[in-house]
Amino acid sequence: MSTSLPSARTIDPMAAPPIKWGIIAPGWIAGQFAGALHRHSKSTVTAVGSSSAERAKAFAAQHGAARAYGSYEALVADDDIDAVYVASPHSHHFEQARLALQAGKPVLIEKAFTQNAAQAAQLIELARGSGLLLMEAMWSRFLPHYDIVRQLIADGTLGDVQTVISDHGQHFDIEPTHRLLNPALAGGALLDLGIYPISFTSFVLGVPDGIQATGTMTTTGVDAQVSAVLRTGSAHGIISTTQTAASPTTASISGTAGRIELSGPFYQPQSVRFTDLAGATRESAPPTTITGHEGLVHQAAHFAELLTTGATESPLLPLSETLSIMQTMDEIRRQIGLVYPNE
Repeated sequence: MSTSLPSARTIDPMAAPPIKWGIIAPGWIAGQFAGALHRHSKSTVTAVGSSSAERAKAFAAQHGAARAYGSYEALVADDDIDAVYVASPHSHHFEQARLALQAGKPVLIEKAFTQNAAQAAQLIELARGSGLLLMEAMWSRFLPHYDIVRQLIADGTLGDVQTVISDHGQHFDIEPTHRLLNPALAGGALLDLGIYPISFTSFVLGVPDGIQATGTMTTTGVDAQVSAVLRTGSAHGIISTTQTAASPTTASISGTAGRIELSGPFYQPQSVRFTDLAGATRESAPPTTITGHEGLVHQAAHFAELLTTGATESPLLPLSETLSIMQTMDEIRRQIGLVYPNE
């Protein structure tokens, strides 16, 4: 087996410019982000803001943040932070990101970017009007193996792409009050898990010109499982997501000259396998140091580079694409009948 696939052009996060982060909402993903940042880059979490001063202080103590605030307003008013990372439930992204942008802070927003496309459009307009950097924290887009895939598509190795298949399913043994089952917090599989295969399909095929979706709802009124076909021209992107079963969480891209396969979880750092029509296989080397959720540091490093060069959006995940992804999810929600209480 040859390992002669392209090398990733992703920078070493340790070589990225150091910036000072302020974090909104000190939950699980914020902890993963802060840990990866401190272990694999020179940037720091300088401040944290929460609706609970106690939670903010506990997070600051655990992750070495200099300041803890019991309000988001105090966090975004801190002149010593260079950027804000919004790590709250989807239902809160819009208000908190808007607060940070209005305070003049560049913002990295956890995926899904917002609850719906209308909110995304408002944030994008605000950021562009203010000349501020705004980016969706779809961390997979900035990982080395995605860059290898990007090159294989661009150089024609796959031929004409015909089919993209990706899934993300996890089994959650949770109470009905959990955020993933709560419509008021924009719970459900789609925004939390389905964003990965939808974004992957967008990464490969671009904006769909046809969407067909089906879903199964929970007793609390959010989606338990969703499947969809996203058609772009003659190419099909087949996605599925569920929060009731642990699926393979793999991805493949099949073209007229071969296919790419990503093992599960496809959205975490890993190798890329390419098989041509004759069955010959080439595979890239697996990551050795930054693995699993440590890969969150790559998006932080990319953001830091953009910020220090004066860029206001990412060329790897432009705001126009983030908006189109939100529009895709809006249409899927329309087809399966998923409406959040405040819409």
